[in-house]
Amino acid sequence: MSLQPGYFDGVYADSDDPWGFADRWYEQRKRSLLLAALPRPRFRDAFEPGCSTGELTAALAPRCERLLATDVAERPLAAARARVAGQSHVSVQQLQVPQQWPPRRFDLIVLSELGYYLDEADLDQLLSAAATTLAPDGVLVTCHWRHPAPEYPQTGDEVAAAVNGAARRHDWVSLVAHVEEDFLLDVHGAPGVASVAHADGLLAGGAP
Repeated sequence: MSLQPGYFDGVYADSDDPWGFADRWYEQRKRSLLLAALPRPRFRDAFEPGCSTGELTAALAPRCERLLATDVAERPLAAARARVAGQSHVSVQQLQVPQQWPPRRFDLIVLSELGYYLDEADLDQLLSAAATTLAPDGVLVTCHWRHPAPEYPQTGDEVAAAVNGAARRHDWVSLVAHVEEDFLLDVHGAPGVASVAHADGLLAGGAP
């Protein structure tokens, strides 16, 4: 069964930043790797469900013309809103995905440390929603912790396997597959999305 909103309300009742997104080098480094893995410098319309306190949101904001960040828990959203205050192109809302998936087209969807909170049925619904709303030139980023967390319905590796299954069904292109002992970072593009080298014209004239 997917973890319910009350679980996250309880986690944030004990700490403003229970996973140490702001202070841990692990989180800072992982965020930098995720940003570096994005295949384009700018995106038109991005969606980051499960934004928590908005550390990644603030890092994504300069690279997006429009960014929607959401979380199921209200308490961390106050910190997220403060972190992006004054940036009118960023919207922070309380939503529960996949049940409340926004009905608009995104050319960037970031699922960071989110999928393993969902059971198989909800994760499948989430990936189907992502496929439906991914723009023709859209990019899906997934990043998940690999170590055991007994209270979570799934592991990071199981989430990655589900994402790869969805990629095969929807003909997504694998742009990045980064594997570490601690986490997996994958970037998939909608069918036909070019690699960075192709998009920059580096392959037309051979290797640089």
